Amino acid sequence: MILYITVAVVTALLASLVNNRPTRQSHTLTRQQLYNRVSLTAIFLILFLLSACRLNVGNDYAKYVEFMHLVNCDAYVPTEIGFNLLVKLIYGLSGYENFLLVFAFYSFVTVLFFLLAMYEQSDEFGLTFFLFMTLGYYFQTFSTVRYYLALALALYSMKFVLRRQWGRFVVLVALGATFHKSLLVVIPLYFLASLSWKKWQLAMAAAFCTTFLFLQDFYLKLVVFLYPTYEDTEYLEGGTSYISILRCVAVLAFAGIVYLMRCRENSDRNYMNAQKVGKRFEKNTKTDGNGTGIIGEKRDTNIEEEKTWNRRFWFYTYLNSGALVLYVFCSFLPIISRIGYYLMVSQILFLPMLLKAVPDKKWRRLFRVGILLAAVLYFAMYLKKGANDGVLILPYKTFFFHEMVDILSDVT
Repeated sequence: MILYITVAVVTALLASLVNNRPTRQSHTLTRQQLYNRVSLTAIFLILFLLSACRLNVGNDYAKYVEFMHLVNCDAYVPTEIGFNLLVKLIYGLSGYENFLLVFAFYSFVTVLFFLLAMYEQSDEFGLTFFLFMTLGYYFQTFSTVRYYLALALALYSMKFVLRRQWGRFVVLVALGATFHKSLLVVIPLYFLASLSWKKWQLAMAAAFCTTFLFLQDFYLKLVVFLYPTYEDTEYLEGGTSYISILRCVAVLAFAGIVYLMRCRENSDRNYMNAQKVGKRFEKNTKTDGNGTGIIGEKRDTNIEEEKTWNRRFWFYTYLNSGALVLYVFCSFLPIISRIGYYLMVSQILFLPMLLKAVPDKKWRRLFRVGILLAAVLYFAMYLKKGANDGVLILPYKTFFFHEMVDILSDVT
């Protein structure tokens, strides 16, 4: 546990040095850009090496080693073609069942895409990374490695959705689905979250959600059709997460508060700007002859920035609303948390965006303290159950000092 806390603290401090919106100068490396490169490289190496050097750490580590052995023996495994081909390739190049290298590959790609997504999309990289660590996303990559690679790709793909680059989005998701096919659900879910919903459409969507209460058998049959390996297993038992519900409610409540504060601030600002425009309009008309001038350019820029902010705000809001609906109404579905996490992972981008939009500095500091304290509390609760079944990230073991336990094929 001390190791994990140390890693979280050190990497969070390094992340605080990163400015993911640095001022660029042509042909010159600024001090901030140097800080960014050194800090990001150090963060990546720490997270990658901690994950790659582990041995039998994670809820299903031994299960994955068994899957890899069966793939190498050309036996049937319920894993996707990307995973199987990767195992075949690495085992073939190594000349033996080098499962450590397979896990290292997953660690490399997963950490890389998470960092890229946070650096390119966050309004404040330091806070986003802090949430990434304290909300357990990084440490959960030790388990269900295929899924968390898919989750990293899902987070990275959000930028293509917001930019309306649907071709790149679909290609990236399709590629990730070869490692975990559940990733395909983000195609319809992210598309729906990107739409500008009207009130009557939201009412229809709410009415549709009630079908989850009356047509549970139908939806379970649909899940079994998509995941035939779930049939007659414990995976069909369902379940929900009250912590996830609480997180979604808290984030949506904060979003509502910030939206109202921002609307009020914009209303006051627009009134003051209208008075300034009236006084300067004649001067700008003489300057460029068409009545636009500098004020017209600023107005266009502000409108575009407001559109971009609103697009991101409603996208993240709909994602978290969808996650809340899933956890409340769809608890009967197997492993609903996997679908919910594809939506909830947006919180590490959404919260810094909301915090930045708070117009009053005192309120911003108060909200920041609340977010940090809640995240630390969540991290403490997560580490407390780190040795429990379903998590098993404690104690930390490395192949430098420990041997791999026998897998099922070794004892049968």
